Amino acid sequence: METINEVLEFEIFKFGDHSLTVFKLVSLFIIYLITKLIIWLIRKALFHETKLNKLDKGSSFALFQLIKYAIWIISISLMLDTIGVKVTFLLAGSAALLVGIGLGLQQTFNDVLSGIILLFEHSVKVGDILEIDGDIVIIQEIGLRTSMGKNRREIIIILPNSLITTNKVINWSHQTQKTLFRINVGVAYGSDVDLVIKILEESALEHPEVLESDLLEGRLIDFGTSSLNFQILFYSRNVFFIEKIKSDIRKIINRRFIENKITIPFTQMDLHIKK
Repeated sequence: METINEVLEFEIFKFGDHSLTVFKLVSLFIIYLITKLIIWLIRKALFHETKLNKLDKGSSFALFQLIKYAIWIISISLMLDTIGVKVTFLLAGSAALLVGIGLGLQQTFNDVLSGIILLFEHSVKVGDILEIDGDIVIIQEIGLRTSMGKNRREIIIILPNSLITTNKVINWSHQTQKTLFRINVGVAYGSDVDLVIKILEESALEHPEVLESDLLEGRLIDFGTSSLNFQILFYSRNVFFIEKIKSDIRKIINRRFIENKITIPFTQMDLHIKK
């Protein structure tokens, strides 16, 4: 027993009035393991709740992040206290240094504060589809300083949280389950208007990602310079890949126009040469 006590009280190194013993080192390791275990158990519990549909994925992730940060703050405080470092004295003694660092890291602190707002406010959650600076991104992770998303080209984008909270952002996931989209097309003057509208509606409905026929509407929207301008309105749930869906519908429209001898006009120029 005495041998064990001697081993535990053995000083690894000493600095002023503070010393690091084997006992303190073991205590730090145990606190670290307990912290990791608690975080793992909380993650499993939240994942289980999500599978039971009691919590959505975004809310579970936000709640887990907040709990994880709080647990690590408590854990680090306990670790410092274990080796004899008083957190209150440490903060008081480094106040001037923190002010200097704060002035140099204003943007970082702004991002961190924005991250806390996102996690608390739930205005943006994991799985949400955002339109930022003209780019469509699906959010995969919300961190304390940055968030990670993937755009339509399968490129991972790192977003500073302040970009999401301070800029104009469209959250497509805040829509209802279906979202209204439109495709514009022009046809030559003299075309059968009713036939064009019928073709537009049937072409949109042919795509599997387009919802019920009673939500479709073809319109004659304008008399253009060289064409009759039409628009097809349709609803779809697949917001993230909507541009591909639109492309598929345009191909169907073009095929049906060719089959029915309906012409899409193009700009023509007459060149006059003077001799």
